[in-house]
Amino acid sequence: MPCRVSPRRRRVSGLLSFALSISLLFASQLRAQVAGATLSGTVNDPSGAVVPNAQVSVRNTATGVTRETSTDSAGFYAIPNLLPGSYEVTVTAAGFSTAVQPNVNLAVGAQQQLNVAMKIGQTTQKVQVTESAPAVQLTSSTLSGEVQAQTVRELPLNGRDWTQLATLQPGVDKIETQMSYSDSSRGNRGFGSEYTISGGRTTYNNYRIDGISVLDYANAAPGDVIGVVLGVDAIQEFSVLTGSFSAEYGRAAGGVVNAISKSGTNTFHGDAYEFLRNSSLDSNDFFTVGAGKPKPPFRRNQFGGSAGGPIIKDKTFIFGDYEGLRQTKGIPTSITVPSDAARAGNLTSGSVPLNPYAAVLLALYPHANSGVSRDTGKFVFGGVQAVPENFGTVRLDHRMSDKDSLFGTYLIDDADYTQADKMDLLVINSHTRRQTVAIEETHTFGTNFVNAARIGFNRDKVTNQFTPSAINPAGADLALGSMLNQTAPRITIRSNGLADMFGGINSASHSRHAWNSYQFYDDATWIHGAHSIKIGGGVEREQYNPTAYQNPGGHWVFSNLKNFLTGVPKFFEAGLPNAVTSREMRQSIVSAYVQDDWRFRSNLTLNLGLRYEMATVVHDAQGKFANVVSLFDPNPTLPAAGATAPSNLRCEKQFDAATAFGIAAQAGTSCDSVGPYYKNPTLRNFEPRLGFAWDPFRNGKTSLRGGFGMYDVLPLPGYFLLQQNQAAPFMIFKSTQGAAVAGQFIAGRGQSLLSSSTQSLLSVSTIETNPKRSYVMQWNLNIQRQLDPTLTLTLGYVGSHGVHLLMRGDDGNMTIPTLSSAGYLFPCGFVADTDTTCTAGFTGGALGVGGATSAQINQALGIIRYIFWNTSSNYNGFNVNLEKRFSHGFQAQFAYTFAKSLDDDSQTIAGDTLGNGLNSPMWFLPKAFYGPSDYDTRHAISINGLWDIPAPKSLGPIANTALGGWELGGIFTINSGVPTTPIISDDPLGLQNSGADQFGFPNTVPGCNPVNSNWKANNLTYINVNCFALPTAPASFASQCADFPGAATPAPAGQVYCANLLGNVSRNSIYGPRLVNLDFSVLKNFPVKRVSEVFNIQFRAEMFNILNMPSFVPPQPGSGDGNAAVLGSDGSPNGGSVGQLQEYATTTPSREIQVALKVVW
Repeated sequence: MPCRVSPRRRRVSGLLSFALSISLLFASQLRAQVAGATLSGTVNDPSGAVVPNAQVSVRNTATGVTRETSTDSAGFYAIPNLLPGSYEVTVTAAGFSTAVQPNVNLAVGAQQQLNVAMKIGQTTQKVQVTESAPAVQLTSSTLSGEVQAQTVRELPLNGRDWTQLATLQPGVDKIETQMSYSDSSRGNRGFGSEYTISGGRTTYNNYRIDGISVLDYANAAPGDVIGVVLGVDAIQEFSVLTGSFSAEYGRAAGGVVNAISKSGTNTFHGDAYEFLRNSSLDSNDFFTVGAGKPKPPFRRNQFGGSAGGPIIKDKTFIFGDYEGLRQTKGIPTSITVPSDAARAGNLTSGSVPLNPYAAVLLALYPHANSGVSRDTGKFVFGGVQAVPENFGTVRLDHRMSDKDSLFGTYLIDDADYTQADKMDLLVINSHTRRQTVAIEETHTFGTNFVNAARIGFNRDKVTNQFTPSAINPAGADLALGSMLNQTAPRITIRSNGLADMFGGINSASHSRHAWNSYQFYDDATWIHGAHSIKIGGGVEREQYNPTAYQNPGGHWVFSNLKNFLTGVPKFFEAGLPNAVTSREMRQSIVSAYVQDDWRFRSNLTLNLGLRYEMATVVHDAQGKFANVVSLFDPNPTLPAAGATAPSNLRCEKQFDAATAFGIAAQAGTSCDSVGPYYKNPTLRNFEPRLGFAWDPFRNGKTSLRGGFGMYDVLPLPGYFLLQQNQAAPFMIFKSTQGAAVAGQFIAGRGQSLLSSSTQSLLSVSTIETNPKRSYVMQWNLNIQRQLDPTLTLTLGYVGSHGVHLLMRGDDGNMTIPTLSSAGYLFPCGFVADTDTTCTAGFTGGALGVGGATSAQINQALGIIRYIFWNTSSNYNGFNVNLEKRFSHGFQAQFAYTFAKSLDDDSQTIAGDTLGNGLNSPMWFLPKAFYGPSDYDTRHAISINGLWDIPAPKSLGPIANTALGGWELGGIFTINSGVPTTPIISDDPLGLQNSGADQFGFPNTVPGCNPVNSNWKANNLTYINVNCFALPTAPASFASQCADFPGAATPAPAGQVYCANLLGNVSRNSIYGPRLVNLDFSVLKNFPVKRVSEVFNIQFRAEMFNILNMPSFVPPQPGSGDGNAAVLGSDGSPNGGSVGQLQEYATTTPSREIQVALKVVW
């Protein structure tokens, strides 16, 4: 019987075949300029007429490699795919002298225009052109900035991380609210330091080295175990594309960081160095000084060397680099813990009896050592961080013929991290190993046709937050465990800003990650008359194998400190250790594009492009993906003991967890249907890219540019990690709350709680089964003006609009509100605190999901982690960039951005990727959360410069040596603070979702400034808690409102307190303090001409945060228990550290000094 293929399958197959055909068609014929540069221009005679058939030769001064072409009938020439570096351009034509333009510097991926004016004479006569190439971009609408080799090499860099220099460009901001490296969740969200580019989310950027994407498993920036990217001496230069980039660039809806590795040349060159850090040269940090503690120790040795040169002159070159890092550093830590009085049961509200289990678990908490406020105090210490790291690269370039060249690059970075956790309880260990391979072959088919085929491999292997040993012996005590054969559980107390206690050895979440990305690209450039046509495509195969151990020791959640001390839990969850299985995620990305840079007029270029980029549905090679296809329970009553209820659970393959793991059958232990994870939304991802560059005065000194483009956000494997690592039936993670946990806070009791199918429910995952296409539209308009040959000013506007963006949360299994005249009103009968005024109970929702008779959306299931593509974003920014290119020993840049970024949600991989965000925004109310993005920075200024101080020439050799060879460098930044959201802690609304993701909004007090103006003198209390009030409703709502039993004052006249009413505070309505930093360097060079012309001994002193100004992130909401929780769920004011600044915004909280010796040859 013949096989029947559905029309839909035929369409999908056709699209795949089209994309693959485009990619393979040019594999043997056609290179995009993702790394290579293009030099183009017009050759004119003295009268301005064009000179056809002029011969143009471009020679790389480092390698001697030469490319040639000729001008067309319009006098135009273009040479694509040139290795970034310095070139000499020679133009010859009959009847004219030979024109020679030296020192033409081409940046990575740049499109540089060089027009040449010929002089009448003999070709044997050479005329050297002294006028420099224009700095104005005349042929491309792409917004970009270049960070050249000297800038990378000479500016002060803390940790020698070259990606930090991306923030020198307008529109690029570093995220300062990422989780700490000592937090168990950091590795799941990516170790690299994250950046937002032109308002894009952090995972919307692409990082490329030699044309290969080096993103990690979380689709985040590359980085070692402390977030640093080494290789300053291995990177030649890099560019940052910040808006409206052309069709050749994919997998990016924010920006692109495009780097090229250093290659060997015709001369042997290299360096050797040692950078040294020591705490004796540093200042003490703010919190440590305040606690009267000594300066934490700090030792860092960063050493290495590089060397390169010819194997065969003008033909084969090699370059290698090694960098080692050995660091021990005391990390200043300040957390809030129970006071000694509270530990004894003596609270300010009165004495309470201690629960026996709580009494022994208190031994895991450190004692306050830096002041006490009410029932809490500060614990300040400097846990020692130890990091050994080894980084290396090697690059081989080979010119096979005048038409064929080949290069290959290998990079490896291996780093280990050991540190005390924030309670000085456990030793934490993480390890990262990154490897990248890039191989590219370039073939020239005549003077106007160039093709490059490139293959690459990118690998990350990570072990994250294992705790091999205990500092406090209680952390290794199995007698304190809640789960079988486990140490003490994790404890969360959702009030007073109290820090989480993460339990004993390997009790909290930890994980392993293995990421492989196999990449193939083929790109071609064809110069045809006025058209520079680029055609290409690529295929990327992604393999992601994570293994997650989710709270195997259990996690108890308490509403407040009193409830913890007396043993009254709110919630308990744990992953069953015997049910941990790895995932094997797989996906392929296929792309194809065409780009035509059309020289429509001699002074007007149109950039016309179209890109197609699709991704296959993420799946598990073992079939271990499951999805609750409908969030709402078809059977809202709990099943009888021993029975199961439908869970709408669709799996990639049939599986029965009850049999496999030996647990009781219940909703979620088996699959109700088999099918794909979700419907593919990327099959029609056609992305137009349009732009123009206009030289209005035809003198190459002014350009008006604009562009528009669409950039898709692909559903990549990393987005689903936290969806699947706790999802039944392939992994058993269970939770219980309410009456089931009453009286159960007893050692060892967690195991029996979760063994019961009636007392605990399974965690599952839901994602939108038919997601819409997710994309960002970008546009820009800017003007560039060359003020003098080395000074260029750019003024520009950048905008974007994100459509159907991802919203992700940790638990969507909650109650649904009614939109009343008072606001969003939740069912009062499920508010945690006992209430006698609420009689209406649950009335059903008004958002299209009413009619339910129970509190949660699905009472048959526990935690439901969710992904929906239902949010949007808007960004508007004004950029100023004033750049002085290096001349007369001086270069400088001033960048300013005034911007506003708004969205419904800013998170990606997890709800807590950014510490100032809300973990689980209400998926059914995205527009209620529309406001400033978590990374919204209104004002950002960056100033950098290098100055080779002129040396005296007539003071004699000793004075000349002493006073000459000095260099100064610096980076000064001043940014507005990022926003935060004041909340009511715990679960005032009665959401009934998981204990780690509950919160409510208070009301604002009109006319009150929520920021204390004297916060510096007031114990860093930044938020004025008096500016927030409990939500109230008209008295007519009394029967629908739960009261606040802890309210300090009665409700206003005519009003009633309404705990289940969402207050009117706006998301991200308070901005933190501004961030100011100045890094400064002094370099002394001792040239040794007797050895060689370039031999130099360099002494360096680099001072980071030389002003010694600490920068703070604002108080954060956390998981509903952070120090932005201004009120408790019972209405009482939260004490402790609420409203205070507790965390540094930078890795340099105080002045640090680094010295170095570097030998260059």
